[in-house]
Amino acid sequence: MFKKLENGFTYIEVKNKTASAKVALQGAHIFEYKCKDKKDMLWLSPSSYFEEGKAIRGGVPICWPRFGVLDKSMPAHGFSRAAMFTFVALKEIDEDTTELILRLCDTKESREIWDYKFELDVVFSIADTLTIEMITKNLDTKEFMITQALHTYFSVSHIDDVVISGLEEKVYIDTLTGTTQVQKALVKVNAEIDRVYHGIDTEIILADKERKIRLNAVGSASAVIWNPWIEKGSNMSGMRPDTYKEFVCIETANAFDDFRVIAPNKSHTLSVTLHSD
Repeated sequence: MFKKLENGFTYIEVKNKTASAKVALQGAHIFEYKCKDKKDMLWLSPSSYFEEGKAIRGGVPICWPRFGVLDKSMPAHGFSRAAMFTFVALKEIDEDTTELILRLCDTKESREIWDYKFELDVVFSIADTLTIEMITKNLDTKEFMITQALHTYFSVSHIDDVVISGLEEKVYIDTLTGTTQVQKALVKVNAEIDRVYHGIDTEIILADKERKIRLNAVGSASAVIWNPWIEKGSNMSGMRPDTYKEFVCIETANAFDDFRVIAPNKSHTLSVTLHSD
């Protein structure tokens, strides 16, 4: 179950009858998920860092308690990506399903960045589908606001073959231009893309020539489509100039106006279930 790389980087390996997964304790970051007889669902950079304090490029980074760079007082996408989570439980639900729970609590260091008492549980249900839940609990005496995202990198045969459905007629913010637009057709990626869609209430389907991946979210009304393309991608860690062809990110989020205010002793759950046809 617990594994370590040569440099001491710790992760948890899960295997059952239908699927396998690898999850780093740092960032509660799942970086590999395979169903039996199917290709990897998640894209992972072959040159990604697996070092303490450095975010992994690929898989499903967790952005919390902020998505993006809206809050200048903390790192981009919050501080959870580089934080060390605690192992809570590994449960064999049945021979086909394994549940893994990791937890992050406030510390002296976190409170210097974000002065609240909290508990963040990340729950992975690993079966012929992959479900990831982020459960934020407010343990403080005052309410707090969060934005967050499951920044999922999906492996694709080629970006030219990608078609994303389920976002038709949805309003989105194009963060590259700062404009608000309406999606009038299926989404195809042929240049740098960074869009935050609002009012998401149906299944999103990622299709390429090899398979379809279905995303069903709970506790989220926003989704992000992202690919850095050539110029930006070639300047990012863990990417080559042609890496943009290998993945697309579809992020389940509470972003922008979909922020959530959590009262004392209350919680909010954001989750997504991924299924590959």
